[in-house]
Amino acid sequence: MNIGSRLAFLRDQRGLTQEELASSLGISRAALSHYEKNRREPDTETLGKVADLFHVSIDYLVGRTPHANLTMDAEVRQFADELQLELSDEQLLDHFALTVDGRKLSPEESRRFIAFVRAERNMNS
Repeated sequence: MNIGSRLAFLRDQRGLTQEELASSLGISRAALSHYEKNRREPDTETLGKVADLFHVSIDYLVGRTPHANLTMDAEVRQFADELQLELSDEQLLDHFALTVDGRKLSPEESRRFIAFVRAERNMNS
């Protein structure tokens, strides 16, 4: 499934019209229609709103996982955000072993990962 078909599936599952969902997301019905027909892809802000509205992960929406309900609950998300603010990069690296695809990241890879997440957050603020 692609973004458009997952979006249409979730909307249909909730019994919403395109107009109702578009209004909830703060976008036009035409934009939603383009997303559902895969003529355009939603921006990250819209993806976040869709994920929050339907309680699914962005990974699910973009087809990276078939599991819709693997999301961070609000308490875990808040903890992660506070942790990021309270610890320096070095403290993060000392306290947590970051892994990707089952392999531990090197200290340099971990620093680049942290920098990437921070840059992405700044772009979306």
